[in-house]
Amino acid sequence: MDNSPPLKLDPFQQDAINHLQQDRSVLVCAPTGTGKTLIADRVIEGIIASGREVIYTAPIKALSNQKFRDYVTLFGEEKVGLITGDLVIRREAPLRIMTTEILRNMLLQDESLDKLALVVIDEIHFLDEEERGTVWEELLIYLPSEVRILGLSATLANLDEFAGWLSAVRDEEVQTVIEDRRAVPLKIRLANREHRPSDLKDYERRYHRWLNNQRANQQHGRSEAGQGRRSRRRRGRSGRGRRAQRGAEKNRIKSNEPPTRHHELIQNIEPDLLPCLVFIFSRKGCERFARDLSRRRPDGYLDKEEQQQVLDELDRFDGEFPRALNRDLTTMLLRGIGFHHAGLHVALKVLVERLYERRLIHVLYCTATFALGINMPARSVVFMDLRRYDGRTFPPLTVREFMQMAGRAGRRGIDRTGHVIVRADFGKYNQDGPIIRHLFEGQIEPVKSRFNLSFHSVVNLLERHEPGPLRAIVERSFLSYCVERDLRQFRRRGRRRKKMPSRGAVWRAFQHKVQLLERFGYLADDGEFLAGAKILMQLQIEEIFATELVLSGILEGLTAPQLFGTLCTLCNSFSHGVNAPRPRRELDRIARELRSIHHSTPVRMAEDSQGFRTTYCPEMLPIGVRWYDGTPLLEIVEDLDTVTDLSGDLVTGFRRAKDLAGQLRDVYQAGEDDVMADRLRRIMRTVSRDEVEVVG
Repeated sequence: MDNSPPLKLDPFQQDAINHLQQDRSVLVCAPTGTGKTLIADRVIEGIIASGREVIYTAPIKALSNQKFRDYVTLFGEEKVGLITGDLVIRREAPLRIMTTEILRNMLLQDESLDKLALVVIDEIHFLDEEERGTVWEELLIYLPSEVRILGLSATLANLDEFAGWLSAVRDEEVQTVIEDRRAVPLKIRLANREHRPSDLKDYERRYHRWLNNQRANQQHGRSEAGQGRRSRRRRGRSGRGRRAQRGAEKNRIKSNEPPTRHHELIQNIEPDLLPCLVFIFSRKGCERFARDLSRRRPDGYLDKEEQQQVLDELDRFDGEFPRALNRDLTTMLLRGIGFHHAGLHVALKVLVERLYERRLIHVLYCTATFALGINMPARSVVFMDLRRYDGRTFPPLTVREFMQMAGRAGRRGIDRTGHVIVRADFGKYNQDGPIIRHLFEGQIEPVKSRFNLSFHSVVNLLERHEPGPLRAIVERSFLSYCVERDLRQFRRRGRRRKKMPSRGAVWRAFQHKVQLLERFGYLADDGEFLAGAKILMQLQIEEIFATELVLSGILEGLTAPQLFGTLCTLCNSFSHGVNAPRPRRELDRIARELRSIHHSTPVRMAEDSQGFRTTYCPEMLPIGVRWYDGTPLLEIVEDLDTVTDLSGDLVTGFRRAKDLAGQLRDVYQAGEDDVMADRLRRIMRTVSRDEVEVVG
């Protein structure tokens, strides 16, 4: 245990702790960096001491892993467990950190939680996430009312509405605690290569001055072009004059200035505002920019003592993970420069985080996931862009996304101000200005319900509840609550809203999924569970696709390596920029069979019902086979034609495939097929090696 003197609590922290100690559930909304998780730390300590249990849920594994490491340090190894589906460490520990899906599944399966006193839900606003948000609602609906909730968020704008729903669902008055003041105030400014950071008002003054100069220069250019035309007309060259005029007209609305480069922006703010996080919304960009800065700064940012500390860390790392470090990355880290994204080698992510925590990385290029709850603040945060790819287009960031990342600026107890720098080139400000003003001055968007039950949840609810209670459970969603509230408001005003989601819409959506299961042949007309429904009860990863694979019988005819490779195809996907080696002939036959099932009617109709696509990546088939056969991760990565590190993606895919193997083991075990159950058990043991076993 840490013997340092306890931190003095802020009033909002003490208020939340008092509510929890008086056996009340609490929602806490406070800016990033104000110490929300300290509330959890203080309450957890007392609960564990009393012999009861706590579950801490997080939306992403990086945050789960960090909290696991933090709590092991704080409370001792034997008291802390980690459950993320692919990793299980001390499942019976009194404090268990897990992803939200794991707890939802435990509740669906009526797992015993007799000693559970508190569930901490970090980043509770993730209920708004399109594909996963339903899980948060399900968890809050299923959780026994005697278990208290501590919900934490920096961006839950409609806190009172959310608390009202939660109070109704749990039949208790859920308390709210709000802290508007940041521990370290933010200073948000704009900058480019020509101008050091300035506030919006000053920047716009400079922009209009620049614009007037541009117009004057272009007017001068048109005047000279006119004189040239007159001269050429005298010489009989009027055709060229018209072309010159058209070119000048184009230049009226176009700036010839190249965009500000990342190193120019960093050079403009250093050294006063380091360390800094530079948010880049592409993995390729993170790696490329970090290497580019390293080349441009051969002297780096570290003194000799700091470089020696980095060397010591790298030596330890290289002893544990030989070949994971290359010369480029080693040089970069020794210069105090790094990059971090979800695709990075799982152990390298931990290394980068450790070096950053020790203030041995001064410039870190990272993607948006680095902003999600991970306690790694900087003195400044830099945005190279305010748009990011959503899979189809490049929409602007929401205010919530922007503030989530901006909130990383400012180290409590170290900085008086957190600095946020946005790249804003004068030549693009005409189109980017409205976005910038909205992000700087707009309100954080309210959290909306994304309630959309999975087929796995549907069959488990059908199996456990009669129709009456079942409808009551389904209609306890945040979506139903908001619909009913809106209907009451419109009735009071004597109005009708033509396109309102009407009463009972959520229940009808549930019934539609039941009808689809009947059409797929998973349920009989009288509700009896047929083979498909019994299989589906155990499957949570690509549930309909995986169920169809079991029903087809294809899995029983595969060797163990082929079977694991097949599961990998459901658990990962590559971007268009990755070229993988073609599979061998026997694997090509398997891929064709998998493709036909992927295109089957049940899978396609399930996709349409859920609103998102099923994962199927045939390139993962030979990769999964090689991992099963013992090929080192780095050797697999070297054979992929890609411009960015995919190690982390591959490890995530292997872990999910291992998790799916465990779910299928339960399917075959329930069907009394001991041969397949044993094969899957052995597969899980075989693939649990090297990077798959790293907590990171």
